[in-house]
Amino acid sequence: MSRTGRTRSHRSKKKRITLALAPVAALAVIVPLMNQANAATPSEVTADCSADSDKLANCEFVDVQFKANSLGPNERVSPVSDNCGSTSTATKTFNVSTSVTRTLQVEEGTVTEAGTKLGSSLFEVGLEFSTSTINITRDDKTTTLAFSRTDTVQADSTAFYMWSAKRTDVSGFLKATYKEAQDGQTVFFAPSEGAATVHVFYPQILNNGTPDGRLWLRNVKCETTAADSVPNSTKALQSESEQAGFGQGGDNVTDVEIPLTEVPAP
Repeated sequence: MSRTGRTRSHRSKKKRITLALAPVAALAVIVPLMNQANAATPSEVTADCSADSDKLANCEFVDVQFKANSLGPNERVSPVSDNCGSTSTATKTFNVSTSVTRTLQVEEGTVTEAGTKLGSSLFEVGLEFSTSTINITRDDKTTTLAFSRTDTVQADSTAFYMWSAKRTDVSGFLKATYKEAQDGQTVFFAPSEGAATVHVFYPQILNNGTPDGRLWLRNVKCETTAADSVPNSTKALQSESEQAGFGQGGDNVTDVEIPLTEVPAP
């Protein structure tokens, strides 16, 4: 009987020790998780840099690689002239208008304005890539291309002008320095140090001050699948990003490139 009583007492002490240690272990797990929550995430860094947050001492774009003469999105830059149902060509006047500016792309499909601190950094980085042969727009001022031109619309077709801006694509990452330490540090990166997923597009400019790029007249046969997807006065507008590139419209689409030397200077 006495042996059984000692055994019961020994087991009870082990349980008490285990229960006493459990809260301590749980506390040790909570502490590092709380510290991690205070660190600036890449999305927060991007937001703070874009908004020129007061929490920042500085924000800069760090370039990793670049590609000159990169073509931008394919855009329709004139109203559509309709010559559907006609068996002969028609002469039409097209009013063409577009503009380019320096843009910052922080993730695929997302373009954001840059705050004062980051904007200054983008200007400084742009200085590296402006040369005697390639003149780029380093600031966020808009440069326009606007003119009127008479061209031929094919029989039973619609026609309009297309444009793709030529630009220098510089990729890298954002480096943000906060005024107060977060999780023991003040410097954070978006998306990460050494990454090349943040893009800054510097439009390339011709000597006459107009944007450089590819300009073409596009004719589309009426009552075809291609015509159904073309934005014009009678059909729904198509997203600019979905426009086919030069020479990529298919059998019912005819593209004729217009040399920029034929475009009147501003």
